[in-house]
Amino acid sequence: MLREICLDTETTGLDPKDGHKIIEIACVELINKVKTGKVFHTYINPRREVPFEAFKVHGLSTEFLQDKPIFDLIVDKFLNFIGNDILVIHNASFDIKFLNFELNLVGRKPIDNSKVVDSLMIARKKFPGAQNSLDALCKRFNLDLSKREKHGALIDTELLCDVYIELMGGAQVGFGFDNIKKNEAIKNNQIADVAVPKNFKKIIPARNFELSNEELQKHENFIKQNFKTNFWNYG
Repeated sequence: MLREICLDTETTGLDPKDGHKIIEIACVELINKVKTGKVFHTYINPRREVPFEAFKVHGLSTEFLQDKPIFDLIVDKFLNFIGNDILVIHNASFDIKFLNFELNLVGRKPIDNSKVVDSLMIARKKFPGAQNSLDALCKRFNLDLSKREKHGALIDTELLCDVYIELMGGAQVGFGFDNIKKNEAIKNNQIADVAVPKNFKKIIPARNFELSNEELQKHENFIKQNFKTNFWNYG
């Protein structure tokens, strides 16, 4: 069973060394490239004002964040959720820079870069020279962007999961994934659609009734006319 965590943050600015802080963290769990529905999401009080330029990007105001917990109070829940599993982040260096800065302030170990997968790097290798922002990749894979009015960490992480699944070739159902969770994921439409080539023929599910005698006879005649050797007769 492969557990991966798609992650995104929102911040007050571009560099923690300039006094900027994390104000939102979102994590979405994948098991074998399938969303399980398990999510970690929190807003964080940065104990500083949110610059107007940052507010225009994510819409999180100083007033909105004033009653939210500080990083010290959410760090244990955050670390417990991500565990020691792989983190999937778009433009990972930015988020890891902020996360490790905050973790250092509270005396915690930094996130190991060997546990981080940068979906931006994957996209650049797969589509060299193309636009590979999260928006551009969503459009490339025909993912719904209607809910993304601003850069919110939770909606961005959900979209990142879908983009990452597409980049890696689609959902890998099974291979140790618990059947109950798999069925729940399917029921809740949590398995992302896999990009299908235009010339690929769609397989129509079998009808839920028996063939008529006429249809059976047509099938038998087709076999006799087109196959001189019976491939299924091993006796």
